[in-house]
Amino acid sequence: STPYKMSRPVVSVFDIESADSVASTVTLPAVFTAPIRADVVHYVHTLMAKNKRQAYAVSLRAGMQTPAESWGTGRAVARIPRVPGGGTSRSGQGAFGNMCRGGRMFGATKIWRHWHKKISVNQRRYAVSSALAASALPALVMARGHRIDNVPEFPLVLSDSLNRVSHTKDAKAVLQKVGAYDDVEKAKDSKKIRVGAGKARNRRHTQRRGPLVIYDVSEGLDKAFRNLPGVELAMVDNLSLLDLAPGGHLGRFCIWTKGAFEKLDSIFGTYEESAKFKSGFNLPRSFMTNADLTRIINSDEVQSVLKPMVTGPTLVIPKKRNPLRRPEVKAALNPYQSAVRAREVKKATADKAAKAKEVAARRQILKKRSKEFSARRKAFYKSASAEGPVSF
Repeated sequence: STPYKMSRPVVSVFDIESADSVASTVTLPAVFTAPIRADVVHYVHTLMAKNKRQAYAVSLRAGMQTPAESWGTGRAVARIPRVPGGGTSRSGQGAFGNMCRGGRMFGATKIWRHWHKKISVNQRRYAVSSALAASALPALVMARGHRIDNVPEFPLVLSDSLNRVSHTKDAKAVLQKVGAYDDVEKAKDSKKIRVGAGKARNRRHTQRRGPLVIYDVSEGLDKAFRNLPGVELAMVDNLSLLDLAPGGHLGRFCIWTKGAFEKLDSIFGTYEESAKFKSGFNLPRSFMTNADLTRIINSDEVQSVLKPMVTGPTLVIPKKRNPLRRPEVKAALNPYQSAVRAREVKKATADKAAKAKEVAARRQILKKRSKEFSARRKAFYKSASAEGPVSF
């Protein structure tokens, strides 16, 4: 098969009469180069799927349709309300509580629960752009489970004569010619009875998704393809993320008509022009020119300037030592410790005569200071007395 390349500027348009003949070529729309953000797609899909839920709740009166009253204290039974009357096993039974048989549930469900979720318009558009870009990568399409081994090229674009196909046998023949019918058979073989209670709730069978046929104008196309198992149809003006990424998984197998494919640039815009039909929307840009991070890291340009790999232990945890027992550890924690230690050693080694001499010198200093203070007190008292008595 032809090697897949996303860098080519044009895409082949195949004639529906024979898959080998290329009718023409079209320029690859810019939306197929948008960044593929699986996180955005999954988030938006989760919220969109909630917007089709129907409200459900238990009856407002469920479990409360009895005139039960508590027997109060003194009868050696729990104070739960009890059904009145006699002559039947129901009388005297506990009622109302969620722990009672026939009682109401705890936190009874209400129909005014917040069922629907608001989604930013820009986020929805970003998710659709990512889903479209992923649908052009054969690896992602195959990873999603589609059978595309015989498809000649991706994205698969067919001539506008597909719009005039109006019978299912003709639609089947077209898919067989372009190698897409394998995916239809895969969807057909996957039909099974649902496991669970849904089989009794009008959703008895489950089935895998097949190709998504995207068109711009239908001249019988929708009636021709709608009866093929797994095949779905969508107008290019109303693309939904629920169709482009079922289950929030990227890589839906899309079959385009030429008119729908050419219309994508006007719907989603390009990197030079804004979208005509989506006000204020610009195509998201990739932060990295080459998103293959592994290839960048392993390239010769990066590897040539890296430091050699360290094979030995990179972190040596020192052994715990007690600073109270080891002076060198204590000195490392407190640099002043050496001066304190020297002073303590000097004090401990001094003899009695030296100590007495030091004490006497200190006493002399104190005695001298005491005399000075005493002289100052006497001088103050003398000067204050010479001024005479104080009168008020």
